[in-house]
Amino acid sequence: MMRLESDLAQVLLAACRGELGGVSLSWSPGSAMVIVMASNGYPGSYEKGTIIKNLEEAELIGPMVKIFHAGTALDSEGNFIANGGRVLGVTAKGKDLAEARDKAYKASDVIDWPEGFFPRDIGWRALSHIYTKTS
Repeated sequence: MMRLESDLAQVLLAACRGELGGVSLSWSPGSAMVIVMASNGYPGSYEKGTIIKNLEEAELIGPMVKIFHAGTALDSEGNFIANGGRVLGVTAKGKDLAEARDKAYKASDVIDWPEGFFPRDIGWRALSHIYTKTS
């Protein structure tokens, strides 16, 4: 989504009409990476209703950082709360995969959610493959 330059509404409309064969997608240069933040205990049992803070601050890490909500809700006080196992997709775009990864991790680190976690090894295979080829 971060790299899609085509009009998403037009693509979805074509999909609904069964006309995707006539759609040409346009992508921006660079790379994007998503870090999935999940509730502690996921994929097993996990607690719902835990408060997630600093989402707006996380998006301010850079101009191409976006938080996609997958398992969130608002509580009665307007706080974002976890409402599922896979809760947030912290996504960043960069000139290359390393920059995208670094931005996504910086944004993930800003999010205040002690009851959530995310892996620290996203992209390592792709990055090691890239660095091996260029060495």
